[in-house]
Formats: sequence, C-alpha cells, structure tokens
Amino acid sequence: MVERESPLGTAYKPGRHGNVADAAGVTLSETRPGSIVEIVAWPGTEKAALAAIKSVTGLALPDKPRAGVVKSGKAGLGFAPRRWLVIDDKEGLAAELKSAIGIETGAVNDLSHGRTVIRVAGPRAEWVLSKLFAVDFSVDAFPVSNGCSTSHHEIFAQIQRTGRNQFDVIVFRSFARAFFTTLCHAAEETGYDVA
Repeated sequence: MVERESPLGTAYKPGRHGNVADAAGVTLSETRPGSIVEIVAWPGTEKAALAAIKSVTGLALPDKPRAGVVKSGKAGLGFAPRRWLVIDDKEGLAAELKSAIGIETGAVNDLSHGRTVIRVAGPRAEWVLSKLFAVDFSVDAFPVSNGCSTSHHEIFAQIQRTGRNQFDVIVFRSFARAFFTTLCHAAEETGYDVA
C-alpha cells in the first residue's frame, strides 16, 4: 500500500489555534479513508444496485437523496436520485463494487485519489459549518447519517453527519488546502484543535 500524501500540506498545523481562552469548540482532522466510491444506478435498477452495495459493504443504504448510513469504518450516502457515495477504511472497494454491480446495473467511479475527507467534530461543529454553508445543520433538520451536496463559493462539498457533534466534509482534492484554510478561519472564534 502506498500512502497518499495529504493535499493539506502546510495548512495542516497540529495543535490549538484561534480563541485559546476556553476549551476548543471544534477539532479539525483529515480522515484518510482507503476508498471513496461513487455509484450511479441506471433508471429502474436502483434496487439491484443497493443490493449489490449491501452485499459488498454491509451498508443497507436508503433509496433517497440525503439519507445515509454510518457504521464503524464506513459510511454511505445517497446524494442525488440513483447516486450514492460510499466511504470505507479498506482499499480496493471500487473493484469489488464494480464486479458486484455490473455494467447492466450502473457505473462505479473510484474517487479515492480525487477527494479529501475533512472531519469537523465538537460542540460548535454546527456553528462553524453554518458560517460557510447555507444549510440548517441542527440535528432535527440534519440527523446523524444524513448528508447533502452543497458548495462554499466555487468549492463543491458533500457533507455527512457522522455523529451527534461530528460531520465529514468531502471536497475535491485540488481544493482541499484552500477549503481547510477557510474552515480554520471560520473556527477561530470558537477555538479549534487540529488533530
């Protein structure tokens, strides 16, 4: 296994930053999953695609956008009609899914080298993300395992709530450093740890 170099580069500065008078409001980190895979089902094949995803990953994904599943070491999210994103700690998931789904059911795209996952966790996670995205991040409107596709200016992001006070933000690798820097600025008033 060849470890990918982080696209965050010098922007990733471990330690405490921003308002240090109180406890940090959020912790920012890069999760580095082994696989990030997009699955697209052809019209009428949604059930077959979801069955194949479940057989390979164990994730019983709902057939609706914004709904997802979070399990230890893996997550899945429906982000558009007939389209899902699956993230797993293990590598090689795209090949397994491609074999299980087959070209008659849909398409599988390995995004592992083209995306970066940034975790925002802590009691002020909703507040910090609300500064960047026009999304209601309250747990009633955005429950655990649900997600959305949105953007901050020109930076496209897929966001999934992976815990009560935790969100994973998936961005294009080429924009990861700029987005992480913006996220750090947004977290300054609450104080933040980079782990």
